[in-house]
Order: sequence, then structure tokens, then C-alpha cells
Amino acid sequence: MEIKVKISGTGHYLPGKPVPLAALDDYLGPVMGAPTRVQRWYERIKTLMPELLDITHYYFAINPITGEFTEDNISMSVKAALRALKEAGISADEIDFIAYGSAHQDQMPTASVRIQESLGIERCAEVSIHANCTSAYKALMIAYDGIRLGRYKKALVLSSSMSSSELRSSYYNMSLATKESLFLRYFLSDGAGAVLLEADTNNHKNGLYLEHCYNESLGGTKPSAMGNKRPAYFMNPKEEYEKGFHHLNQMFNDNLSKLFNEDDGTVFYKGLKRMMTLYPINLKDIRFFQVNFPSKHIADMIIEECQGLGIPQETLYTKISTMGYAGPPMVFLCLDKILREEKLYKNDIIISFVTEVSKFMQAGYICKFY
Repeated sequence: MEIKVKISGTGHYLPGKPVPLAALDDYLGPVMGAPTRVQRWYERIKTLMPELLDITHYYFAINPITGEFTEDNISMSVKAALRALKEAGISADEIDFIAYGSAHQDQMPTASVRIQESLGIERCAEVSIHANCTSAYKALMIAYDGIRLGRYKKALVLSSSMSSSELRSSYYNMSLATKESLFLRYFLSDGAGAVLLEADTNNHKNGLYLEHCYNESLGGTKPSAMGNKRPAYFMNPKEEYEKGFHHLNQMFNDNLSKLFNEDDGTVFYKGLKRMMTLYPINLKDIRFFQVNFPSKHIADMIIEECQGLGIPQETLYTKISTMGYAGPPMVFLCLDKILREEKLYKNDIIISFVTEVSKFMQAGYICKFY
């Protein structure tokens, strides 16, 4: 008998109070001491960001008075997980697989076993994935396939991001700060999301089911457009700081546009088209098309393209304006919002897709309500 994969619970955690765009420097610290040209650019771009972005509020796991962190990736993940478990009505010790995805990781032991420990699960399978914004989708895919194969019965899929830790003024070697590193202070925020998957052999009873997962990489032919300069080994921390190799940078404007746009469409559009060709769906049943692009220009361009695939503009679903972009967990944060705030009807489809630009990896999923 084919094993169906049901989404039986979701959860999210956003740290602290909503931070308006105008108060961003109060939490991350002012930019001071950058090269003169960069400093002038940053002061100028601050006034333009409200027009360029579709973001009004962010969340940061930072105490604005002391400047100390109030959470980390593990604690936020656990809080999101507990909400998902409560909604599903199961206890943590019933989980037999944990899949965790994040932008990048340096910890040993890895995040998934730290989460396991925090939840008090004595024994389970686990995996940690770091693949920027596709990591959450890949964690979901591995859990989905594991349940379909009969390997697991209940899987907890998690993602979290502490972007603020790489955006605070004190993190930078400010003398080496660039436009590409400071630009990210206006995009990224903190948060965590969780999804609980369960095996179902009862032929689609009421609820939301994960139907398909997808991932691909275009990184074999495109240069990196986001990342740091750390080599594939641990550096002397002092040398790393002095060279600024720890700075997170992202291309923008024309440099990114040349890589994102191709003659026959954006890489996002073509990747989404490949997923929908591989997993055909009734376009009329699409209720929510969940994507997250903080730039208004890019979001408008993508929506216009996707209408060519038959995806109605009114199905677009994003919560980025009131959350900021939390990176990998954003996909779970939005799914949780849908399930908590929207009414789903029989045959409704939720489709999601993402392009990450560190090496142009892409991923997506398709869910259906029965």
C-alpha cells in the first residue's frame, strides 16, 4: 500500500517584538568606520530602502538595550517544534526522524542532535543540511521520501536562522566592509519554523498532504552570487577577521540581474516550470503560490512571468513585509501562517518555490488539501 505523507502540525517562532525598518540600526548597531565611499553609499541607501523593499518590520533575537542575543538557532527551533507537536497532538518521544536545514553551520555536534537533546528524545534518526535558502526544502524532501519508503512514521522538519549574528556592526571588520555585505542588513531577519510529517495509509483522510518535493542546482555553470570567503577548512580566527573572510556578501543590481535573468526567462521561472512539468497539477486548484522576494521589482517580475504558466496573480502568498526575510525557515513560517489563518477547502493546492543565489540552487514542494 502506498504511504501518504500528511502534514499534521506546523509551528513558528519569531523572537522579540517587531522591529520597524527605521529602528534597524538600534538593534544591529550603526555603521561607522567603513571606507568613505561605502559609508556615504550606506547613508544614502538607508533613505531609499523603504521604496525598494516590501518590508516594514523585522525580528531580531537581540536585546536592544544590552545588545546581547536572546536566542540561538537551537532554542528558536525547539520553540517552533513544540508548537508543531502541540498542534499535532503528539509527544516528542514519538518522533523517529529529525531533519534540520539552515543557511550554514559551524557547530559540532550538529544542530539536529542538539535539537533532539533539547526535546528530550532518547533515540531517533537525524540529519542536518546547510544549503542556504533551499536547505529547508531539502530537509522536507528527505523526510517526505523517508516516510513514503516506510523508513519513518513521524518526522519533525525544522529550519532556523540567526541572520542578525552576521549583521551586527560588531561582527564586521568595518574597514573592509563593502556595499555587498552591508546591503544584507536590510533584507535578513531571525526566526524558526517547524513542520510535522506523518505516515498515513488511510487513503487521504481530511487534512493537508505533501504530494511532491523538488530540488535542482544550476551551480555547475554559474558563479556564486552570495557567500563568504572562508576556505574549506578552519582558519585562524584572527587572520579570518583581519582579511574579512567572515563577511557575508551578496551581489545586487546589474551583477545579480545578469545571473538571474536569461534569454528565455528568469532561472526561477524556468525551474518552477520544470517542477510543474515533472509534477503536473490542476492550475485551477492552486489556492496559494508561496514565494518570498523582498525586492518589489523582482517580485513583480516573477509574478508576471508565472502568470504565463497559468498561475493566477491573486494566489501569491508572502508574509515578508511583516517578518523580514528569515532565510531558509521562511517557507515553514509562511506555511504555518496559512494553516493558522486561512481556510482550506477540498482539492486546494499550495505550491512553493525558491531560488537561492549563493550557487543558484532551487527547490519547491506541492501540497494538496483533502
